Amino acid sequence: MLSEKLTKALSDQVNAEYYSAYLYLAMSAAADQFGLKGTANWLFVQAQEEMAHGTHIYQYILERGVAPTFAAIEQPPTAFVDINAIYEMVLEHERKVTQRINAIATLAMQESDHACYQFMMWYVDEQVEEEASATEILDKLRLIGDNKGILLTLDNELATRTFVHPFPAKVA
Repeated sequence: MLSEKLTKALSDQVNAEYYSAYLYLAMSAAADQFGLKGTANWLFVQAQEEMAHGTHIYQYILERGVAPTFAAIEQPPTAFVDINAIYEMVLEHERKVTQRINAIATLAMQESDHACYQFMMWYVDEQVEEEASATEILDKLRLIGDNKGILLTLDNELATRTFVHPFPAKVA
């Protein structure tokens, strides 16, 4: 069974994952309004991943024999200046998520909850990928500058992203 501290930390992370999904949906809508359908797709897929993460953590809490707690999900911003500002916010947000994930992993270590620590290591690895992906796109946007033609090429590249569920259903 999970400790009260880990139950609270994991429950808070479920909330944070659903907030992340809302944030990425808001960003996706803004990208759509900017006429960047590929970017809107990339952000929409990101929202789907965050929902899957939240559900995965929720199910883990239940598997450990306790009920998660729930709090209101904060409203995300809805006004974005441009695509560069969106991806700057993506990177900043993913860095905050990394801090949250690392704190839960540290708490699991402190409590000698090896199962929870092992569970969180998937998310530790995932955050390395998330930050690298956001950094790569932001670096490309900085190189592109004001070149709209190359921006559309990047947008077409981002349109190819598809959602692949990170936690396939278990076969009985």
